[in-house]
Amino acid sequence: MDRLEKYIIRNFSSLFLSIFLPLFAIASVIFLIKLATYTAVIQLSIWEMTKLYLFVLPEILFYILPLTFFIAATLSLFRLSNDNEIIVLFALGIKPKFIVKTLFKPAMLLTILLSFDFFILFPHSTVLSSNFVSYKKSEAKFNLAASEFGNSFGDWLLYLGGKKDDGTYFKVFLFNKKGKEEILISAQKAQIINDSGILRLKLTDGEGYTYSKEKLSQVNFKTMIINDTMKTHLHPYRKPLAYWLAPDRRKNKIKMFITDTLLSIFPIISLFIVTAIGIVQVRHQKSRVYLYLFISIVLYYGATMGLQEVLKFYTIPVVIFTWLAVTYFIYRKTIVNKF
Repeated sequence: MDRLEKYIIRNFSSLFLSIFLPLFAIASVIFLIKLATYTAVIQLSIWEMTKLYLFVLPEILFYILPLTFFIAATLSLFRLSNDNEIIVLFALGIKPKFIVKTLFKPAMLLTILLSFDFFILFPHSTVLSSNFVSYKKSEAKFNLAASEFGNSFGDWLLYLGGKKDDGTYFKVFLFNKKGKEEILISAQKAQIINDSGILRLKLTDGEGYTYSKEKLSQVNFKTMIINDTMKTHLHPYRKPLAYWLAPDRRKNKIKMFITDTLLSIFPIISLFIVTAIGIVQVRHQKSRVYLYLFISIVLYYGATMGLQEVLKFYTIPVVIFTWLAVTYFIYRKTIVNKF
């Protein structure tokens, strides 16, 4: 039995890998195309693009792995049926439940992996990705060009005489008008400081003038810091449970939780339909394995997405028990009663 189990798993594994790699490549290309749209707003180096890709990798794997398992498990049984190996097994007294039990182990392992992915890794990667994009956007808003007019720093109009090799600027002028009061600041040196997403402008050796119809004020300074003008909205990282229970984006999180829960258990609750579709008598019945695969995926994903608006969290038990009941009935009728 151990050899037979290893033989079935080996056939399944080879098909799983051959299906997973093309799907993973397609999903990666789609994300890279989406990533290219960011470059219209922010500047990304190769390493930064790689970081963004790593942030979204758990999400890519989550949506690919359940489909890959379902298709690979079904086609591996279909291949064994075409080679008449399944018929030989049944002739030797092997029951269909042995095949279900054999596929149960990788299905359970994949379900645990998917649950860990969406419940633990997904919140962490989502926060990191969102904060990274926000951080880069805040930098893009402060794209200064020396010896040019039109630079700004929050509410301040800014002119820079030039830029040194160390990244600092010289001959800096800032202008701001608040109501009836106008403020002009000049400095010999300016430095950009990014402190946890807050951009600060550090001025050195300068003068400040405040002008209104009533008075004119002047102040000399050694160091002046203008801050909090371009604060990046960073999301604090929470523990996974705190992330899911947080009130922000509550409606989206509910939909995501329902969908991800049902997709996580899809491999393990689809073993009956996998067996029913994959095992065929080649001489006595036509195979419509690809059609049945398509219909099964559409029905399960359609029920997962379509019932959420009506049933909310009850979608999870309704879909699970309905799917198990229907697929077990098909399994009993098409496989157990025949073999």
